[in-house]
Amino acid sequence: MDVSVILCTYDPGTYDDFCEAATSVLEQTYDSVELVIVVDGVDAVYERVREDFGDRDDIVIHCNDENRGLLASRNRGVELASGDVVAFLDDDAVADEEWIEFLLEAYEGENAIAAGGKMTPRWVAGRPEFLPEEFYWLVGVTHRGFADGAGEVRNTFGSNISFRRDVFLNLGGFDTDIGGRKGDKNLQGGETELCARMQREYGRGVWYVPDAAVEHKVFEYRTDPKWLLERAFWQGYSKRAMETLVPDSSDEESAFLGTLLLDFVPHRAHRLATDPTIGRATQLLALVVFTVVVGVGYLYGVTRYR
Repeated sequence: MDVSVILCTYDPGTYDDFCEAATSVLEQTYDSVELVIVVDGVDAVYERVREDFGDRDDIVIHCNDENRGLLASRNRGVELASGDVVAFLDDDAVADEEWIEFLLEAYEGENAIAAGGKMTPRWVAGRPEFLPEEFYWLVGVTHRGFADGAGEVRNTFGSNISFRRDVFLNLGGFDTDIGGRKGDKNLQGGETELCARMQREYGRGVWYVPDAAVEHKVFEYRTDPKWLLERAFWQGYSKRAMETLVPDSSDEESAFLGTLLLDFVPHRAHRLATDPTIGRATQLLALVVFTVVVGVGYLYGVTRYR
């Protein structure tokens, strides 16, 4: 089974991170991997990519004629790909060398039509002690309570997700009106919307493979409390939008919220009461605050998406 990995980039300032992401794809233990690089309308970056990677037969390089946004770039990458499976990796992420091998186990062993893995953090500026693991999803990392081992989920993170190429094309790819240059820039969740459509069309979700790991770089600005609160607000907004765009897309969030309120919060409160520490108190407070801010964002979304 041939695999194409779609890697999109555009920012000259993050070129070194892009190179590390690309190298992690080229060093996979699975042999039949094609790397499709889509530069989103920045000629200077395109020329650097051609200079550094243009001499390899297993790499396809394309530059959009203008900046079109991540989702449109990913769609273009799939059109250019030749693999039976298309996988997506962000340019601030690094794939484990066995990433593709583990993803393919889902296709070959479970007859999956889509598969994704676990996002682990690389704390570039150190781990923020106040951030509870239940809210790691704010920084693009698989959070506590996501899934109990391998199995079918609605979707995984967009930097560690893959599809059978024919399924992806049949669905029409990502909806480019979600986020990015042309859509609602505050709306997040392109993979959520696509996977909800896949569930309706095929009656199946994404097979989650925890061993298929991708490391996500969490830069310093992503650990700033102000940035995290703003992120939480717009995530809540996006969840409301998804309910209107894709009415059956919110089941997993509802289940997680129930687990959060009925399990994680009481458990943390009990630990704090029996063995109080400043760290535990701070994380419990942050958990409550982030939950409230997500809720406020959701209510704002209700006023925008009816």
